[in-house]
Amino acid sequence: MLKKRIYFGIFKVVAVFLFFAIALFFVAANVSAQDKSDIDLFVKGNNRFALNLYGELKSDEGNLFLSPYSISTALAMTFEGAAGETQRQMADVLHFDMSKNRVGRAFLYLAQGLSASANSDGYELNIANALWGEKTYTFLPEFLNQTKEFYGGALRNLDFLNETEKSRQIINAWVEEKTKNKIKNLIGPGVLSPATRLVLTNAIYFKGDWMTPFKNSDTFDRLFYFLSGESASVPTMNQMAHFNYAEDGDVQVLEMPYKGNRLSMVIILSKERDGISALEQKLTGQNLAKWISSLKSQDVNVSLPKFEATVEFSLAKTLEGMGMRDAFLPVADFSGMSGNKDLFISDVIHKAFVKVDEKGTEAAAATAVVMTFKGVMMPQETKKFTADHSFIFMIRDMQTKSILFIGRIMDPRS
Repeated sequence: MLKKRIYFGIFKVVAVFLFFAIALFFVAANVSAQDKSDIDLFVKGNNRFALNLYGELKSDEGNLFLSPYSISTALAMTFEGAAGETQRQMADVLHFDMSKNRVGRAFLYLAQGLSASANSDGYELNIANALWGEKTYTFLPEFLNQTKEFYGGALRNLDFLNETEKSRQIINAWVEEKTKNKIKNLIGPGVLSPATRLVLTNAIYFKGDWMTPFKNSDTFDRLFYFLSGESASVPTMNQMAHFNYAEDGDVQVLEMPYKGNRLSMVIILSKERDGISALEQKLTGQNLAKWISSLKSQDVNVSLPKFEATVEFSLAKTLEGMGMRDAFLPVADFSGMSGNKDLFISDVIHKAFVKVDEKGTEAAAATAVVMTFKGVMMPQETKKFTADHSFIFMIRDMQTKSILFIGRIMDPRS
């Protein structure tokens, strides 16, 4: 498994699902000028969220890979049921700078554009959403209608109260199917409980062939250098071809299109072998826009390691730290879901897979937002008490709190 220095692997998701998104929605010819403006605003906000989230996760060791699109979609469906301060905090963190309906329409038209381009340009892109509700819990028709209309997230009833484990398996099987078996066991044991009332899921799968594929015969072992100063031989693809390329004093930027010339991978590489930290500091929306806009078509001799990675996160603490505080606390207001303020987010789980080889790229990701009922105590961690060394004990009157006996055991054999 290549280390975090394979920075370009991360940017595949941003490149595929975000940076080119503004162009994709134009395929929907019936989109109004206002809707186009909203999509433009939405994509800019979603990119800001993507970079902010990456900034929060970059301190993790090793490879880092995620789908901001998947995370935003699952949280946008949750946003439909938020109200009050909870809604405001979610909008700030996700950069939803418009009303719920406008956010929903922007998601809808963007998804339609992505799907339409996939059909015409020869890449594969599947996006699916679903709501999994406790069968005894009542959700507001407006919430269900909005999530179905804008996100295609139809409600499916499960028995979290009595069949928690079976419910978990059903959701995981759906995710596995929608991601062509690339994302397995998204929701681990113990994440759901009898207190679970709703799980909102997004799954996304992408597969695209390079416009200019690498030849298998031109793949050779080549040294890859790590921050530790060590290196290792890894299979590295090589080719000379015409690509969009730019550079400045510190950074090289390469764009490689997929068939159909609609989607691409953008690779951003520090010129210094140990420059990833400095590069991450420069990863702002302004710098990214500057790098992308400076790309020019020219001959480039490319050497790119083949790589494959699966990464998973629990994002609850991360999102809370970014400012989405109330959503994860008992003060959460998701009254737009049921009419009551009795739900909060107990976890946001994300898992992503990527594989890059001579032919192209395959990637998948899934996100689950778990909503829990406030009135039910969550299962507590089982504590251990092992009296395998000296201890003090006492016998007392619980009513008066009077200690009747007290002692100490140093050697129970006596």
